[in-house]
Amino acid sequence: MNSNQIVKGIKHIYNNDVKIARIIDIAGTFDLKPHNNYYYSLLKAIVGQQLSVKAASSINKKFFLHFNNKPSAQKIYNSKDQNLRNLGLSWAKVKYVKDLSLKIINKEIHFRNINNKSNEEIKSELTKVKGIGVWTVDMFLIFTLVRLDVLPINDLGLRKAIKEVYGLRKLPDEKKIVRISKQNHWEPYFTIASWYLWRSLEI
Repeated sequence: MNSNQIVKGIKHIYNNDVKIARIIDIAGTFDLKPHNNYYYSLLKAIVGQQLSVKAASSINKKFFLHFNNKPSAQKIYNSKDQNLRNLGLSWAKVKYVKDLSLKIINKEIHFRNINNKSNEEIKSELTKVKGIGVWTVDMFLIFTLVRLDVLPINDLGLRKAIKEVYGLRKLPDEKKIVRISKQNHWEPYFTIASWYLWRSLEI
């Protein structure tokens, strides 16, 4: 992924989807940048599952501050469950962050050469962890690796945005989202279309 691909992708979406083109005019530049804080990203994604952006941000701040903003797999695995629960994690999420940490310690999952793996290979690797499903992997692919070809059809925010932008009577299901994406030629820049649709909820 490079800046030329992003420029090309924005132009592609702009020229093919008049509704997203209007959002692009208002929202401006697609500003995601890839980074390699893979473990931190997965922790944040787990903590943020099924929460509003505001609630997820608040709990993540508390969680990371507890570990002086440097949570290691060993520190989290060694933490008492109740201590993690006191930081705002549900009991289920306590299990999930510990399972992620243990699998990293045991090298059951690793991030070596992850940029050379396909989306499906990454999905297969990361879903070995309890609590990491398709949605969490999609968020990782989009916000950490910045893969431009991800359509997060399970994301509630995206469904809400599509309902508003395309004037639907109810939230679209997966088939409807795929149909709209094909009608408006989002492929292969699903991520860019999704990002601008998310932005439409904020502007």
